[in-house]
Amino acid sequence: MYSDVLLKLKKKNILLFSRDSPCLHDLIQLIELQNHRTLVMWALDCAKLPLKQFEANYPNEQRPRICLELCEDWARGKIKMSEAKQAILGSHAMTKEIDDSVHAALCHAIGHAGATVHVETHAIGLPIYELTAIVRKYEGDNFAQPVSEKIDYYYNRLLYWQESTDKLELDWANFLLNDNKPNKEKLLNQKNKTRRR
Repeated sequence: MYSDVLLKLKKKNILLFSRDSPCLHDLIQLIELQNHRTLVMWALDCAKLPLKQFEANYPNEQRPRICLELCEDWARGKIKMSEAKQAILGSHAMTKEIDDSVHAALCHAIGHAGATVHVETHAIGLPIYELTAIVRKYEGDNFAQPVSEKIDYYYNRLLYWQESTDKLELDWANFLLNDNKPNKEKLLNQKNKTRRR
C-alpha cells in the first residue's frame, strides 16, 4: 500500500504523499463530497494535533497557533483574508527557519489547514504534510501502522464534521455560506483525470 512512499523516500523527495497516493484515495473521495464549511471545520480540528506536537518542541514559537486562530476568525467573518493570509504565510515561513524535517512538515500541514478557509483544495495539504512528518519521525521504518491509523482518524473526523458542522449553528463569513458553488477539490480531480486520458 505504501510502495509509492518508499519510492519517494528512496529518491529523497521532500513530500512523500500526494493526491495520487493510493492510501489517500478514499479520503479524497470523501473530501470531494463536502461543502466548504465542513472542510474548514475538519481541517482546523485535525490541525490541533500537529500544532500540539509542534509546540512541544518549539514552545516559544507562536506562528502556527496564530495561523489557526486567525483562520478560524476569518471563517467566522471576524477578520479579512489579508490578515489571515499573513498568518498562513507565517506558519509556512517557519519551515525555512528550522532544520527539522518532521516539524517543518507539521508547519506546512497547519498552514494548509488554515488555508482551507480560502479554498477546499488546501484541505488535502494537511494530511499530505502531516503524513510526511509521521514517516520522517519513524525515519522510514515501521511507519505503515501509524500512517494507516492517522488516515483512519482523518476519515472518521471528516464523517463526524459532515454530520455536525451545520448543526452547530456557528457564525460564518458570507463566502462560506454559498452551497451552490462546486467543491474545488472535486473539480481539480476531474480536471486531472481528463488530462491523464
